Amino acid sequence: PPSSSPSSPLWVLPEELLLLICSYLDAQALGRLGQVCRRLRFLSSRDLLWRPIARGCLNSGFTQLGTDLEAGIPVKERVKVSQNWRHGRCRRETVLKWKCKQVAPFCSTFLMPWMELDREYLYLSQAENIQAYRLCPGGTGLQRHPQAIFSGHQEDVCRFVLVNSHIVSGGGDGNIVLHKIHGSYSFKFSAHEQEVNCVDFQGGLIVSGSRDRTAKVWSLSTGRVGQCLHTVQTEDRVWSIAISPLLSSFVTGTACCGHTSPLRIWDLESGQLLTCLGTDFHRGAGVLDVFYETPSLLLSCGYDTYIRYWDIRTSTRKCVQEWEEPHDSALYCIRSDKNHMIASGSSYYGVVRLWDKRQTRCLQSFHLSSPTSSPVYCLRFSTTHLYAALASALHVLDFTA
Repeated sequence: PPSSSPSSPLWVLPEELLLLICSYLDAQALGRLGQVCRRLRFLSSRDLLWRPIARGCLNSGFTQLGTDLEAGIPVKERVKVSQNWRHGRCRRETVLKWKCKQVAPFCSTFLMPWMELDREYLYLSQAENIQAYRLCPGGTGLQRHPQAIFSGHQEDVCRFVLVNSHIVSGGGDGNIVLHKIHGSYSFKFSAHEQEVNCVDFQGGLIVSGSRDRTAKVWSLSTGRVGQCLHTVQTEDRVWSIAISPLLSSFVTGTACCGHTSPLRIWDLESGQLLTCLGTDFHRGAGVLDVFYETPSLLLSCGYDTYIRYWDIRTSTRKCVQEWEEPHDSALYCIRSDKNHMIASGSSYYGVVRLWDKRQTRCLQSFHLSSPTSSPVYCLRFSTTHLYAALASALHVLDFTA
């Protein structure tokens, strides 16, 4: 190792040149270099050196384009935690439990919770309400009692989104409810004849999908709040929906009970069909979740047990990659780090899987419910934790362990 003496030729070199030399080292070599002396520990911990390494890691906070989504957290620490994601090293905990919902004497049904995550709170739908749970400082856990409760539906919340300090939810009562998180403002309007299975909210517009076989576009502009701009006849139940990051179109995922593709993209301004994705879906292969990584890259999953990766710049007829759930289970939800990692939740025994897009097989699996089988209805993750909502419990995987 280089000498730590101040008279060593090493210290004569400008810092810029030392950083250039260190940039040729891999993660292991940088870690060893940091053990030589205090100055090299400081030098070898610079984000500048770790950023290129982090971009090739799983869930390190960098997108494919290099955007840092977790600025403020040392990149070296994120690379270390990334190795835990890759190797499945984590601490598991059931942080919340709730009872089945009674619908008739001697009969009960499971709740189908949904959630969203920001830096301070986890928002979880439980029956007719959405509850906000504060994350403990340093990512050490979740406070067990909600800090706030958002209500307004007469039946269960089906889906909701969190955007710009607003919550937009769709419920089994056919209504859409808009809440301002840091205030008392809320607005409710009747949206569909049957339950609102899915919603998204971007750029002052809400899109919603329903069992009534329609998708609708709603205005939130001043003086037009709750006004329906377009009604799209999908001819099939709509299970999932998402607005493109460019705010020019939206995608619907439907039940695939007819002869049309379950994945279709619609113009947001006119409501006209732009394109169908795929040509070889089997009847009943409904799309349960969709997720935009970029305006042209889209992930989908559903009853046919596949995760599909679409690049609409190259082809709308065939996905560019696909991964099959090993146990032939329906996939209820997916999420991506917008780079290399995908997390999926399947229909049996609370199985969460991690996937590396550069590999064809599943990277890691976590079984969260036993002996009672429950789908993973929703999952969200940060660079350190993964949260999975099942029928009667919320589980967390802590990858800092």
